[in-house]
Amino acid sequence: MLKTIIAYGIVAGLIVGVPLTLLTLSMSGDHMMKWGMLVGYASMLLAFTTIFIAIKAQRDGPGGGVIRFWPAFGLGLGIAFVASLVYVAAWEIGSGLSGGDFAAVYSHAMIEKQRAAGVTGAALARYAAEMEAFRKSYANPVFRLPMTFIEIFPVGVLVSLIAAALLRNSRFLPARG
Repeated sequence: MLKTIIAYGIVAGLIVGVPLTLLTLSMSGDHMMKWGMLVGYASMLLAFTTIFIAIKAQRDGPGGGVIRFWPAFGLGLGIAFVASLVYVAAWEIGSGLSGGDFAAVYSHAMIEKQRAAGVTGAALARYAAEMEAFRKSYANPVFRLPMTFIEIFPVGVLVSLIAAALLRNSRFLPARG
């Protein structure tokens, strides 16, 4: 099963990582802020279809048409974990190659959003200080890498839960003769 986890995890990681890297290299500033989350989460869901495919293949092949919830969920979590590591690597590569400062762009955009919402004075200054603290923290890989990992991994956990719950029922998309 480890071979399955690694193979499907790498495929899922590439499905989500390549667009992430290309998006990071091709867009900047407001364009990235507008489209980055939409493209990012859509590609995560597309990538994590590999979890469903892997669990079904395990059930229909070696499982003889049956898979229990916990082994299916474990398979999904393993794939999500590997894919999340590839995602983190892709983010680091894209960020490094682009030379951009994501934290600075993000902080500036969030401060402008607060300003547009009518926040002024001490409240805006306090928020700007929080964003500056975030920017400094994000420069540290010990902070940045887990933050990047946690962007994608919960999506994989959710997909794993759904896929394991559905595919434990051998009548759901049964194997073909």
